[in-house]
Amino acid sequence: MTEADGETTEAAGGRRIAVLGEMLELGDEAVEAHREIGRFAAEAGIDLVVAVGGDLAKQLALAAGAAGVPDIALVRDNETATAYLSTILRRDDVVLIKASRGGQLWQIAQALTGQPVTGL
Repeated sequence: MTEADGETTEAAGGRRIAVLGEMLELGDEAVEAHREIGRFAAEAGIDLVVAVGGDLAKQLALAAGAAGVPDIALVRDNETATAYLSTILRRDDVVLIKASRGGQLWQIAQALTGQPVTGL
C-alpha cells in the first residue's frame, strides 16, 4: 500500500481499493498480523478492502472496518472477488492486490485485465 520510497500512493480522483488475501505460514502470529494489516489499510486511507479467504481474511476485514475503512467486502475465493470487482470498479479507481503466493491473487488481476488466468 506504499511505494518504495514510503510515500502513500494517491488515487487520481478514484477510490483506493485493496484486495488482500491471507498471509500463509505465519504460525502463532497469523491472527494479529492480519488484524495489523486491516488497521494499516485504514491508516493508509483505503476506501474499500476486499478480503479474500477464510478465517484470517475475516480477521483482516473486521480490523479494517473497526479502524475506519468505510467499505469492506469479505469473499471466499478469487473467482468471487473477480466477479464482485467486475461489478463495482470505476475507471479512476486504484487497486492494490496482495497476498501470499499460495493465494494466487494474481489471477484476479489477470481476469480483470483480460489476460489468461494462470495457476502455480
